[in-house]
Amino acid sequence: MTMTLFRGVAALALILALAACGSEAPPADEAASDHADGEGHAAKGAITLSQQQIVDAGIEIIRPTVGGVVGAVEVSATIEGDPQAVQVASAAIGGRLVSLTKNLGQPVSRGDVLAVIESREAAMLAGDIEAARARLALAQSSLRREERLFAERVSPEQDLIAARTAATEANIALRQAQAQLSATGGGGGALNRITVRAPISGQVIGRSATLGQTVAADTELFRIANLGTVAITLSLLPADAGRVQPGAQVEVTAPGRRQEGRVTFVSPVLDETTRLVPVIAALDNRGGNWRVGETVNASVIMPATGDRTVAVPSTAVQMIEDKPHVFVRTAAGFTAVPVMLGRRNGGQVIVTTGLTGNERIASTNSFILKAELGKGEASHED
Repeated sequence: MTMTLFRGVAALALILALAACGSEAPPADEAASDHADGEGHAAKGAITLSQQQIVDAGIEIIRPTVGGVVGAVEVSATIEGDPQAVQVASAAIGGRLVSLTKNLGQPVSRGDVLAVIESREAAMLAGDIEAARARLALAQSSLRREERLFAERVSPEQDLIAARTAATEANIALRQAQAQLSATGGGGGALNRITVRAPISGQVIGRSATLGQTVAADTELFRIANLGTVAITLSLLPADAGRVQPGAQVEVTAPGRRQEGRVTFVSPVLDETTRLVPVIAALDNRGGNWRVGETVNASVIMPATGDRTVAVPSTAVQMIEDKPHVFVRTAAGFTAVPVMLGRRNGGQVIVTTGLTGNERIASTNSFILKAELGKGEASHED
């Protein structure tokens, strides 16, 4: 970009130098011709440049984009974690935190141990498992004895059935006790300890736990987010929201960054406070370019309609006397044509009046033409 700007400035200096050379007194036999050229240059907004001067100035000549109306609504938006990719790791039962293994910003994988809680309730649950295991062993021993006695025709079938029932109930009780301990994260290396594990893979974005702290059941300890995809929350007027559907393109910009996302949700109801329509879009963040909580600019691209429209690059528009103009290529050079602008669409801007779409216009380095036009008009006034 620096080289392009340098080239443009150098080209402007070249044009000014050529013009300065041309300001010397002409021979008498060329006076009539120069007078005629002066009248042609005096035409409002006209600039005379040769093809070589245009090339040396690095002025790019393009045709406007013609097609259906593609609008864009530009609003402020906020980067948030994807609601489906944020989960909380909490204490299943109350106790004292004796180990914390992760800190803010650190990556985690699903199942990683985040914390260890020492708890009397955990000890009781572990004790219940041991008791249930002992009762099951006794019931199975009784069942084997009854099976042997029934086979020897010593015990009646009723005793065998009762032994089988007792063994089945003991097995169910053991599994239930194990499930209760498993639900709490049991298995922290001791009978009175349970572990808190990461529910998803991602990054620690919140930690409210302190080593040695006594916590109650359901207390949030960590907040884990998978930031490979982030969400953009914004609000639209009902009239604009009616033209937006899931899948619509959203251009997100911030200093030094630009990226495209897609609308995933358009609320069917208005926000009670703002009376606007909440909209959520998804943005790929595997490169880690966006931070949760950051405010950005979002341009929601509206679908095309059947109406014919003309759009030009923003670099083609120059403000002359506080009015937008576009430089149209002519046989002798360029003419500054006043235009009226509509909505912007990324790097393009819609021209509502002033162009037909069949013109050839100056795009890159069009500011050189604006400077040359100003110099020419000043010389004419002198």
